[in-house]
Amino acid sequence: MSSTWMTTRAWLLMLPLLVIMIAVIGWPMIDTVRLSFTDAKLVGTGGSFVGIDNYVKMLSSSNFQRALYATTWFAVVSVAAEMVIGVLAALLLNQQFYGRAVLRALLILPWALPTVVNATLWRLIYNPEYGALNSALTQIGLLDSYRSWLGEPGTAMTALIVADCWKNFPLVAFIALAALQAVPRDITAASLVDGAGPFNRFRFVILPYLAGPLMVALVLRTIEAFKVFDIIWVMTRGGPANSTRTLSILVYQEAFSFQRAGSGASLALVVTLIVTVLAVGYGMLVRRTAGSAT
Repeated sequence: MSSTWMTTRAWLLMLPLLVIMIAVIGWPMIDTVRLSFTDAKLVGTGGSFVGIDNYVKMLSSSNFQRALYATTWFAVVSVAAEMVIGVLAALLLNQQFYGRAVLRALLILPWALPTVVNATLWRLIYNPEYGALNSALTQIGLLDSYRSWLGEPGTAMTALIVADCWKNFPLVAFIALAALQAVPRDITAASLVDGAGPFNRFRFVILPYLAGPLMVALVLRTIEAFKVFDIIWVMTRGGPANSTRTLSILVYQEAFSFQRAGSGASLALVVTLIVTVLAVGYGMLVRRTAGSAT
């Protein structure tokens, strides 16, 4: 059987999937691009052609700049915390101790919970009237009175980051734990014989095996954190005083709440471009890391 026929057969087998992808992804993307150059008020309406006015107004607006800052801050802090906590949890679960299997099973529960359920759970914990966090901090003397953690601009973003970390650090932990299983035991035993301390053993023996998988986790979590919508929408809806309004929240408000479909489409394409640049950049880092490892 010739290679040409094999290639043709492969494309024929992929054809139904390609048609579905074009219908589900390609056409909506093309229509969004068209909509971004109009002043349409509602999604699905025509609108008049305005050129790049939507992009100029959006990129120069203070709302976009504040949302970009909030998105970047949320992504950087939450992903960094998840990476650190996830690696520490993986190192702990890689040790031999009684009940390790049960703890490994329990660790997946936060990640397995739907995001809406997780967000609702944390809203109850942060509740200013009967929340568990206020109750615990008051009983141990760290608070004199209950606080509205999600109602104050100074604490709302931090509260969201904590909720997001609790939800997603198990993913990093399991990726790191799988990589730790590949570390040869004779190498770690030799480092102990040579007198290497815990820090040097982690840095020079374990970390090289973790670098590639952790880079993959970093790529996945950074892209997801930059696109975050659901957990913030359920917990704060971008408030208070727009202090937690990210780019995805702004896209939704522009297109549906404020009924500025053209402006919302232009902002959605800007967010897509930023995420694409992040994905390509991280992809290059992953390939470089994999190449240096081999």
